[in-house]
Amino acid sequence: MSATNACTDLSCNILPDIASQPHAGPKGTLNWVGMSAIEIPVFVLNATGEKIQTLARVQAYVNLMDPHSKGIHMSRLYLALDNLLSMHELTPELLRKTVTQFVESHGSLSTAAYLECRFNYFEKRSSLVSDNRGWKNYPVRVAATLRGQQFDLEVQVEVPYSSTCPCSAALARQLIQEGFRDQFGEAVVNAQQVYDWLGTTQGISATPHSQRSMAQVKVKLAEKIRNLPLTSLIDRIENALQTPVQAAVKREDEQEFARLNAANLMFCEDAARRLKVAMSEDISVRDFWIRVNHLESLHAHNAVSVAIKGIEGGYQDDPHDYMTC
Repeated sequence: MSATNACTDLSCNILPDIASQPHAGPKGTLNWVGMSAIEIPVFVLNATGEKIQTLARVQAYVNLMDPHSKGIHMSRLYLALDNLLSMHELTPELLRKTVTQFVESHGSLSTAAYLECRFNYFEKRSSLVSDNRGWKNYPVRVAATLRGQQFDLEVQVEVPYSSTCPCSAALARQLIQEGFRDQFGEAVVNAQQVYDWLGTTQGISATPHSQRSMAQVKVKLAEKIRNLPLTSLIDRIENALQTPVQAAVKREDEQEFARLNAANLMFCEDAARRLKVAMSEDISVRDFWIRVNHLESLHAHNAVSVAIKGIEGGYQDDPHDYMTC
């Protein structure tokens, strides 16, 4: 037989499969094995029920329970993502189906799966006073975990807001009082004089410092939830804090924003307590973890406060769990 005709049977076309060969290295189980930085196009529902396409950056893992196996079948994770998740609406049921497929596709190798999707949630938000609306972007992370029959779904969102320091506000008021005394002394003044003076730069001689701040909230959803409550979660956070950053702004909106900041003076502790109350009242949330970050304009450092619901087996107050900002 000539060399050119040496491989005519099908066996010559079989590709080598190193993963199926006996594992000769160190033996042991592994907590998670998989892939990160996978880009998958998905859809999410907005407040009006419309499907909005976005790009999710995905992590996909299973555990490896067979100490003698070389590894998992990573292509099976990717194919499950492509078949089930790609170009589909992210829902709790779809996420459960996907992690279940992760485990089932690995037979006896795996008993647990983890799926994480990070994406930007864009939504048009109304201005404070004017009839305008503008786009705002909220970074979102959705994580699904399956261990045996236990399925957990976590949603994390970052919401920017403004915080004005109560201490700074009190110091500014004192300077304004002193300016009033210097201007009018002990004289009897009428209301119009005071009104006119308050409208001058001398009248408002000091302003409190405020800063852009960030609320980072993680929640574990109740099992009955059928859709990702992104808009309602953002609404609850912004309504609790009362000073959300704005997109489309006219002068009347800026004035209302200034009023809201003065009416909602907040240390980071105040903001965290407001959010803790708001999350405790949400029946769709089984557990929550909150971190507020006030990106100080006075200091070179940030002010931070963390709160958890505090249920047994829930989120723990561990430093390694802190997200940074």
